[in-house]
Amino acid sequence: MKSSEEIKQIVSTLTLEEKASLCSGLTFWFTKDIPEKGIPKIMVSDGPVGLRKQDLKGDHLGMNDSIKAVCFPAGVGMAATFNKELYKEMGEALGEECRAEDVAVILGPAVNIKRSPLCGRNFEYLSEDPFVASEMSTSYIKGVQSKHVGTSIKHFAVNNMETRRFSASSNLSERAFREIYLAAFEGPIRNAKPWTVMCSYNRINGELASENKYLLTDILRHEWGFEGNVVSDWGAVSNRAKALTNGLNLEMPTSYGENDRELVKAVEEGKLDEKILDANVESLLKLIFEGYDNIGNSSEFVFDRDKHHDLAAEIAAETFVLLKNEENTLPLKKDAKIAVIGAYAKTPRYQGGGSAHINCHKIVGFLDACKENGLSNISYAQGFSGTADDFSEALCEEAVNNAKDADVALIFAGLPDIFESEGYDRKHMQMPKCQLKVIEEVSKAAKKVVIVLHNGSPIEMPFADKADAILECYLGGQAVGKAQFDVIFGDKSPSGRLAETFPIKLEDNPSYLNFPGTLNNVNYCEDIFVGYRYYDKKKMNVLFPFGFGLSYSEFRYDNLKISKDEINAGDELNVSVDITNIGNTESKEVVQLYVKNCTTPVLRPIREIKGFDKVNLKPGETKTVTFTLNKRSFAYYEEKISDWYVPAGEYEIEIGKNSRDIVLSKSVNIKSEPILPDHYDYNSIMEDLLNDPRIKDIVMRYCSAMAPESREKSEIEKESMNEEMEYASFMYSPLRSGLYFSEGKILYDKIDELLEEINKIVAKDN
Repeated sequence: MKSSEEIKQIVSTLTLEEKASLCSGLTFWFTKDIPEKGIPKIMVSDGPVGLRKQDLKGDHLGMNDSIKAVCFPAGVGMAATFNKELYKEMGEALGEECRAEDVAVILGPAVNIKRSPLCGRNFEYLSEDPFVASEMSTSYIKGVQSKHVGTSIKHFAVNNMETRRFSASSNLSERAFREIYLAAFEGPIRNAKPWTVMCSYNRINGELASENKYLLTDILRHEWGFEGNVVSDWGAVSNRAKALTNGLNLEMPTSYGENDRELVKAVEEGKLDEKILDANVESLLKLIFEGYDNIGNSSEFVFDRDKHHDLAAEIAAETFVLLKNEENTLPLKKDAKIAVIGAYAKTPRYQGGGSAHINCHKIVGFLDACKENGLSNISYAQGFSGTADDFSEALCEEAVNNAKDADVALIFAGLPDIFESEGYDRKHMQMPKCQLKVIEEVSKAAKKVVIVLHNGSPIEMPFADKADAILECYLGGQAVGKAQFDVIFGDKSPSGRLAETFPIKLEDNPSYLNFPGTLNNVNYCEDIFVGYRYYDKKKMNVLFPFGFGLSYSEFRYDNLKISKDEINAGDELNVSVDITNIGNTESKEVVQLYVKNCTTPVLRPIREIKGFDKVNLKPGETKTVTFTLNKRSFAYYEEKISDWYVPAGEYEIEIGKNSRDIVLSKSVNIKSEPILPDHYDYNSIMEDLLNDPRIKDIVMRYCSAMAPESREKSEIEKESMNEEMEYASFMYSPLRSGLYFSEGKILYDKIDELLEEINKIVAKDN
């Protein structure tokens, strides 16, 4: 690894044209090299669920043939594990693969918030909740980078749809920006220090992410302390000089010299300071040399595809979420007579489409796993197409006949590739009609029905009441069939939990009226109320709530403790709770900690998840789970001070099985930070003035002539105005109303006198 001084020396030898050339890619996947100046090239590769090392030819989506690799479960499933250590282990495996294949940076994780179930790329993203996305992605980045391979956390930022993704502007409040959409990035960038950040295609409040100084410099570098490089998403750059000035280091892929010449021109015309270009090149060379040096020491790493295939199977089993299990239908007995129905049992849908697509070295479906384990009491009927929505009467009839004599019908269904992919958004949340028809007809004939789902995002489930059991397998990677066999037959207990809410219907989603927007504008009118924050606030029925998932065992929660009953706003709070497996099956439980806001005057969600842990418990075993909460666990983003703020008052520490099932809680009182800065004027209303304890008594002394009890009322007034109306009229009146409603006792000079006195007091606290 070269020192900063050595890198500066190299930069001093470069021509203006050479420096500009290093700021863009050589090809689709390589950075530029200048061999005569000792500058090598490094390769980046798509991810984040498998190595997609491709040939060197460029194409619009980077979809050329890639090496045979291992496909791990998609991001949606990894979030559902709620297992940070497991995600780190997957990252370590991918880091080893990159080292073995001379890849310096893998492009991921993708942490954008699931604002709408319709986003075509939701299968790749982690959660509707920024805390869960942050915690999980932090572990992944640490895992990959422990092998001295870089990551590129993406897509920075507010990239929550595919429609018009190159031009659309995500328009939102600063509070929603900070609390929901940036928070998913902030934790991993601060705590895991990814080598690179990939900017998104879209605009944010009108400004392209690739040119957004507020995003790339003010927040990312100055506030969060990011010291790595910002890489453009492929083709995201519009104005190269402006992008570089505002914080974009590397343009990808190659622009065939066009944008390099734009940089040279900008320097020559005085529009770009060459010192900024020099600093940019120094930063890029640090990345290039670090990546190249590690590649040179990769002989010890072997890409063991079979070993990682087995790991993918282990991981996949934890991604599955048991959504329904009437009368303990699952697990099935291995000697039961089983009718297997559905194309995905034979040819599973196990990964998403687009830049995350992996060229797998082998794929194991459920029928493959049954054969490998010697199960002979299984019959199979395709039932429907796995690639289109084409109903076949013959296939349906075969499926029904197959189910009639069986103990249970096991239906493998879900979404075809064409229903969800990078590049476009879904139009609805429905499954193919051909599949729904087969499920309906088989349900009439079968003794029991188990639905096994393959999909990357929430779906409507008109069959939910008819099915005896529903197992959500998401997109489980190339070993999905092995994992399904283990869970369906009880060798492993399902332990996944939903990291997103499943609404009953699309129209229930808070973004419904504003997705995907109008032409090039999408307004985030739901603000901070994304996912469960919205559904829980409205007490709305949902199909399955955030954090939901069943097990083959049962758990008891006891002995919730908090370290203090009262803390200051900046103090830490330690929380512990005991979990006991009271069932007969060894299983893992996801312990979820929520903070409920009880007294805050600001509009906030009912509760927000602020801690989670996954514990493995044998029957009868008890473990203690601990959490540490800090200021951010209780804070909201206050736009008045451009910072995080904790209002004084009572908060509930809740332990739940999901956002709708809270089993234990304890209260903590938080002493406030300094009162928020303010300045009062003629239009300040009485309620705000009297709610400020610093000035309440002074205001009442001056304004007593406006108070309801200040004068005797006529009989007509008593008949027409009740006490509540009179009180509300007073509290909502601005100071200037004293001129009209105090019978001449409060004139402008008195209002001016009051404002001067109270603003002096307020100014001292600001």
